Amino acid sequence: MAVLCALFLSQGAQAAVAIPGLSSAADKPAAEAAPAEALTPAKLADLLDDPATRDKLIEQLRAQAAAPSQPASGTDPAAAPPSLPTRIATGAQDFLATMGTNAQTAVDELTAVVQNQGMAPERRERLISTLVRLAIVAAATLIVFGVLRAIAAFAYARIDKWAAHPFLSATGPLRSAARAMFARRTGAIVGALLIDLAIVLLAGMAGYATAMYAEKPYGSVTTAQSLFVNAFVAVGITRAVIRGIFATRYPTLRLFTMADETAQYWNVRLGHIAAVVGYGLLLVEPLAQSLLSPALGELLGLVIMVMAYIYAVRIIWRNRALLRDHLKQRAERASIRSFGTALRLLARSWHFLAIGYFTVLLVVSQVDTQEALPFMMHATVQSVVALVVGSLVIMLLATMLAQRIRLPEDVRRKLPMLEARVNAYVPAGLRGVGVLVRIVVALFVLDAWRVFDLSRWISSAAGAKAIGVVVHVAIVLLVAAVVWTLIASIIEHRLSTHEGRSLPTARERTLLSLFRNATLIVIITMTVMVVLSQIGVDIGPLIAGAGVVGLAIGFGSQKLVQDIITGIFIQLENGMNQNDVVQVAGIFGTVEKITIRSVGIRTLDGGYHLIPFSSVDVVSNHMRDFSYHLGEYTISHRESVDDAIQHLRQAFDELMQDELLAPEVLEDVSIPGVTALNEKGATIRVLIKTTPGMQWAVQRGYNRLVKKHFNAAGIELPYPHTVLYFGQDKNGYAPPANVFMQTERAVNTHNARAAGHTRRQLSKEQGEASEDVLGNELERTTEADDEVAGDAAASKVVDAGQAPEVSESKKPT
Repeated sequence: MAVLCALFLSQGAQAAVAIPGLSSAADKPAAEAAPAEALTPAKLADLLDDPATRDKLIEQLRAQAAAPSQPASGTDPAAAPPSLPTRIATGAQDFLATMGTNAQTAVDELTAVVQNQGMAPERRERLISTLVRLAIVAAATLIVFGVLRAIAAFAYARIDKWAAHPFLSATGPLRSAARAMFARRTGAIVGALLIDLAIVLLAGMAGYATAMYAEKPYGSVTTAQSLFVNAFVAVGITRAVIRGIFATRYPTLRLFTMADETAQYWNVRLGHIAAVVGYGLLLVEPLAQSLLSPALGELLGLVIMVMAYIYAVRIIWRNRALLRDHLKQRAERASIRSFGTALRLLARSWHFLAIGYFTVLLVVSQVDTQEALPFMMHATVQSVVALVVGSLVIMLLATMLAQRIRLPEDVRRKLPMLEARVNAYVPAGLRGVGVLVRIVVALFVLDAWRVFDLSRWISSAAGAKAIGVVVHVAIVLLVAAVVWTLIASIIEHRLSTHEGRSLPTARERTLLSLFRNATLIVIITMTVMVVLSQIGVDIGPLIAGAGVVGLAIGFGSQKLVQDIITGIFIQLENGMNQNDVVQVAGIFGTVEKITIRSVGIRTLDGGYHLIPFSSVDVVSNHMRDFSYHLGEYTISHRESVDDAIQHLRQAFDELMQDELLAPEVLEDVSIPGVTALNEKGATIRVLIKTTPGMQWAVQRGYNRLVKKHFNAAGIELPYPHTVLYFGQDKNGYAPPANVFMQTERAVNTHNARAAGHTRRQLSKEQGEASEDVLGNELERTTEADDEVAGDAAASKVVDAGQAPEVSESKKPT
């Protein structure tokens, strides 16, 4: 499967050796991109004179003869490319056929060489001459490289010492010092890498100069020398990057923190792999194709790449657990959660990715030898750049997510919920941007490895449509968020209290809250509908189906419809509002919440009752315009009604001296008179008009004062009356009973003390008014210093069994 995938990645591969002026139909795009010179008879004669070139020409002609027939000229060139399975199957078939042909050709050529006991003299002389010239250039290049590396070692040491020197600002904060240290270390790493790259380029230039001026005629460079210098520069740049990452001799210049042994291990092994692959593909295989035969060259290249592949896979598999544990430890220390998750995922799959990378390199090197390393370099660089840029953007988004948006104080005072709402929108938006960034990074990585043609997809109708859908959905969501923010902010501004603005009424609070909820539902519904229409969903049937379903639900849930309709009319008629004290459906309490369907009432015992509007037939609102304290006070039959009314008025006069309760009374007390005469006594009605909701506070305060004045005046509140019958014997006499007799006669003042009553002096309360009108009834009454004269009564206990002395008039007849 890895071979097939790599074949798909390397679509459009050219032949290993191209002959100027000769290209197959499959190579036309490449030929059009870089047109070759016209093939003249003289050039053709020169090409045929060279045995190696002649062999290449014969091989290409055979390959063209064996290639499948091309489509007719009338075929549309803009036709859609073949499907993925077709391309994989075709690529695998061509690859296996080519490898089989090359292997058979290589065996035939080796057999011919053995039978002829060696190669031709002119061919042997040409091979030796090419290798000698190559050795001279290689020696000069490597000597210059070694000398420059030795000189640069002093610079590396100075840079490492400079980067390791502690840098702490004397005046700046610790965070600024850390940033300066990070910037210094980054500059040192980049500087050392640039020096290393410059050494590689200078050594390559020295190699070219040696090839041009080592022997006459000057100024000419052979193909073998050019191949070596190119391979040296490519391998040198790769190994310079590896040295920059691991920096075995200079820990401060190391890109990642790791032990010296670990850095040495990976630096050596990755350097070996880069040297084998680079020199094998860029030098050994082309030289073998040119000096020996194309088939032998390709076979030799395959052997080299297979050996490098096995070596790389062995290293990866042996270190998979070690690197996995290291990545997991690094994920635990990650300050950004998304990076921690990415590191954990990488820890579980890094070895599969690495093996896949080398598998692709192996197959691409065999399918397209000349373009294998450029393709791998381009794909690797594009993938790394995409991942680095994406990581930086995600890190920036995470930093922005960690910072809370602070609005000005006056804005927060006028719009108290705006800051919380903005801080709820921005993180969600940033997370959405993070998802888009990850998708774009994935597309760039897939495009780098030719799994997905990003540029072609963007220019296609499907790509343009997909991008348009994303943009339109983002605009719709942004508009919906802005509209909801504006409407909610206006409602909050009206509901808020600040200087120069009156308090909103309860009706306004209720209606604005309902309007806000209804607006939110409408915005959400419309946004979902528009988003669905933008992504290609036909919302016409959806709306029709929703209407049918809504009709069915309406018939099936008439109670719900009744709740909503009744609630609407109750709100329009201003039947009740939040914080009103009402009696609804037999529940008496305070309205805490009103929705379009129900009302929530909190009763005195703390219970919360949710009452649907369909259960409401009568709404008793005790908080509308004004209220009354309706008091019914019953006195004994023996008391004077006029005296009781007078004391009731005196109690009201004292109530009007209360600093908290007096402002809540709207009119003078109204005493209509006696409303009932029954076996208990006479009932007197009292009406006190108060502000809405204050009737209960006034009631408690006034009742306390009435009790106080009645006690002081000796006005008896009636007790239940019971007639006791002791019976009599046969002679007509009643049996004796123990009774208490009053030894002194009360003064004839018609003001006798009521049974069970304690008379107190009527005096004005001292001290400040109560701060809590609900606590007035808890205030103690003023006790007299001395008891009223005559209240103490002596009593005499009659001995049990003795009849009391009674007058003749009281004897039974």
